[in-house]
Amino acid sequence: MTDKEGAKPGYDLGGYTINDPEKLSQNMLKLFEVGAKAFSQMFDDKKNAGPMSMAGEMGEAGKVLSVVAQHWMAEPQKLAAAQNKFNQDFIELWGRTYRRMLGETVEPMVKPLAGDARFQDADWNNKPMFDFMKQAYLLATNWADAMVENAAGLDERTKQRARFNLNLITSALSPSNFPMTNPEVLRMTVAENADNLVKGMSQLVNDLSASGDLLKIRQTDMSAFAVGMNLATTPGKVIFQNDIIQLIQYAPVTPTVFATPLLIAPPWINKYYILDLTPQKSFIKWLVDQGFTVFVISWVNPDERLASKSFEHYMFEGILAATDVVRQVTGQPKINTLGYCVGGTLLASSLAYMAQKGMNPINAASFLTTQVDFARAGDLSVFINDTQIKALTQMMSERGYLDGSRMSAAFNMMRPKDLIWPYIVNNYLLGKQPFPFDLLFWNSDSTRMAAANHSFYLNEFYNLNKLAKGEMTLGGVKLDLSQIKLPIYELATKDDHIAPANSVFAGSKLFGEAARFVLAGSGHIAGVINPPEKNKYMYWTADGANEAAATLEDWMSKASQHTGSWWPDYGAWLALHSGDSVPALEPGSGAFPAIEDAPGSYVKA
Repeated sequence: MTDKEGAKPGYDLGGYTINDPEKLSQNMLKLFEVGAKAFSQMFDDKKNAGPMSMAGEMGEAGKVLSVVAQHWMAEPQKLAAAQNKFNQDFIELWGRTYRRMLGETVEPMVKPLAGDARFQDADWNNKPMFDFMKQAYLLATNWADAMVENAAGLDERTKQRARFNLNLITSALSPSNFPMTNPEVLRMTVAENADNLVKGMSQLVNDLSASGDLLKIRQTDMSAFAVGMNLATTPGKVIFQNDIIQLIQYAPVTPTVFATPLLIAPPWINKYYILDLTPQKSFIKWLVDQGFTVFVISWVNPDERLASKSFEHYMFEGILAATDVVRQVTGQPKINTLGYCVGGTLLASSLAYMAQKGMNPINAASFLTTQVDFARAGDLSVFINDTQIKALTQMMSERGYLDGSRMSAAFNMMRPKDLIWPYIVNNYLLGKQPFPFDLLFWNSDSTRMAAANHSFYLNEFYNLNKLAKGEMTLGGVKLDLSQIKLPIYELATKDDHIAPANSVFAGSKLFGEAARFVLAGSGHIAGVINPPEKNKYMYWTADGANEAAATLEDWMSKASQHTGSWWPDYGAWLALHSGDSVPALEPGSGAFPAIEDAPGSYVKA
């Protein structure tokens, strides 16, 4: 290699030129030094294993995938044919790659799915070897997926677990996750003499030190947001609190409001402000702007002192206590209610309890991505079996709660290509800081689960499906969903992995009155938090078809598609069930004076 006078010698690495090999060598030594600290923390710390962890699920993966393998071993001819097809495809791919290297234009054998952000860098297509690695990975992944789907005689529950675990493995093995096989990382490593890797490893050490139960990979700039400052800023007052909840009443912005107030029960496994993010995305603010009087439950972030708080406690001290306060504050004999996700499951259980007890304080009920029938439960059910429940119960009995990082990790593992590996590459390989994003700040702001309550929820709902079967007892009362005879609005989202649309639809058929079922585009969060101004996604309605349709597919065949957010449709439905206009009521002016400003202190714990 001939160098220009005064220039440092350059070395070629896969088409990228190393201009300062001495600096690169120094940084590689630093990388090994910092990396030793990181790996020491990761592998010496047993808390990073166990149920609902990446390490724990990788262990489970071997078990369930061995069942798939056994089914294929029982059909050796089909197995041989499948292997032969994969071998032929691989040989064909190598042949096409060789022709590309000779300068020929060749069509790819396989392309990433639309929306797969892992292979967006131009060199995945422009450089034959990177293109080969990409296509080889996609061929192998597609082949493995087909082996699960085509395993004869495999029950659907086992297939679901196999799909989930296979997705974890194949997502982890993507060439985009490794420095030498990711062109963007390799290019930056050469250009910066591995400064990016040193920065990334330092960030990993910091994240490990700042993590609780499990490694929390930063998905956003956590310094960019603060609850009560630029999130959860809708004006209101905390007017009631007990061990489990703070009840927030929001300040009206219209001189008159609908007479019937709305009480919202968000999920207790997340913090309530998913419904009150920035003002532009706040579902709560939007409801207030439409002239509704809105109350929201803010669940406590429980510690060991609340270990014995059960699902019954969450019903009595949560839903029922809040219902009583809202009625007293507004002077209305009946109120409207809305439950989101597991908050909706608790609300439905509470409504069934009230129906059996002859209590009649609810005028209408709304459910957002809520399951009451768990026979078709989403990907979260892969974590729920006798072994997992036993391990979780033991962990919770030792501490009195389940650390929020466990549930956060579980949700992230449902979409590893979107919620795990892009941030590992960005933070630890590229050495960059994550971008500010309010939704991901909320996702990282996890909350704990009281041991008694969470054990009941996992076992009685997910594992045994007692509510749907009519076998659940709360407060000494056997619950029957068919006794809930109220106007009901039921929202599902099309791409929901947590509460699948067909599961939500099946549950809606168990109530005593036909629900207004609405299907929104996108998933569990983005499909719900979809303000009208954005004009994103779409939603479907099928007025009059809910009762007659036996399945979601049948319902969809009769449904009409609408552009944009489902919020206006819900606002119109809620207005029909909210009575006449009355003068607006300021928070804290009635029988329950203000304790503190919204968003309160429970949500900040």
